[in-house]
Amino acid sequence: MADDLNERLANDLKTAMREHDEMRKTTLRGLRAALQRAAEDKRATAVDKEKKRRGGDLGDAPVVLDDAALALTPDEALAVVQREVKQRRDAVAEYTRGNRPDLAANEEAEIAILQTYLPQQMTREEIEVAAQQAIAEVVATGVSQVGQVMKVLTPRLRGRADGRVINEVVRGLLEKK
Repeated sequence: MADDLNERLANDLKTAMREHDEMRKTTLRGLRAALQRAAEDKRATAVDKEKKRRGGDLGDAPVVLDDAALALTPDEALAVVQREVKQRRDAVAEYTRGNRPDLAANEEAEIAILQTYLPQQMTREEIEVAAQQAIAEVVATGVSQVGQVMKVLTPRLRGRADGRVINEVVRGLLEKK
């Protein structure tokens, strides 16, 4: 796992427990569990690949892999936090549609907590500037080339902008062409 994020989460969880902040405590525990699951999934995938590389079933022979290489990278940890935020945004939409403002408000509060672990989010104007540069690079002339622009732009803005917003901006700019 990304050590600095893990350390920050542990410290923030201790603080939430001391302050009896149940919402923050529950949210941070959920995030830590999601990060741990992602690390375990990465390890399981690496073990499976190593077994295949060695020729299949090894019986009870242990597969020893470098733990440092199996730890989540900062980008992978960031992706987990983003996925958790996205899940809660989807839940807010569902709760709003189902006329459950109490549950939607709860999810919004969790989103606010989780967003403190993401880099500063870009404004729509900043995304537009980056999108215009990517459109110029790809020499995109219409909406049919959204995918090409997104392929260039998404890695640049990873973690700093929501993919849905990036797509909306790119579509809007290409529709004007």
